[in-house]
Amino acid sequence: QVHVVESGGGLVQPGGSLRLSCAASGSGFSIDAVGWYRQAPGKEREFVARIISSGSTNYADSVKGRFTISRDNAKKEVFLQMNSLKPEDTAVYSCHVVVTTSPYHYWGQGTQVTVSS
Repeated sequence: QVHVVESGGGLVQPGGSLRLSCAASGSGFSIDAVGWYRQAPGKEREFVARIISSGSTNYADSVKGRFTISRDNAKKEVFLQMNSLKPEDTAVYSCHVVVTTSPYHYWGQGTQVTVSS
């Protein structure tokens, strides 16, 4: 089994920055991809950013140019650097980890990001 834990959320003013962390722990697993998703109250969960095993990344249009996803392979940790934050970015941010063994998909519990003046 893989345990996924997010951290780094908090309250920031518009234009501020936060760095989220997603750490995967366990043994005997290899990661195919890690993605960040977010869900605001009353809205569906939406894709934010993803990094795959090759290191290739992609982003939602709404965060492109403001957010950056990166990884530390040795620690099996992925980061989401969020700059120029907007109130519309307010949501619970969750980490999704895809591994090479069943059940393949793991989710963290999420971390709250609130952008407000």
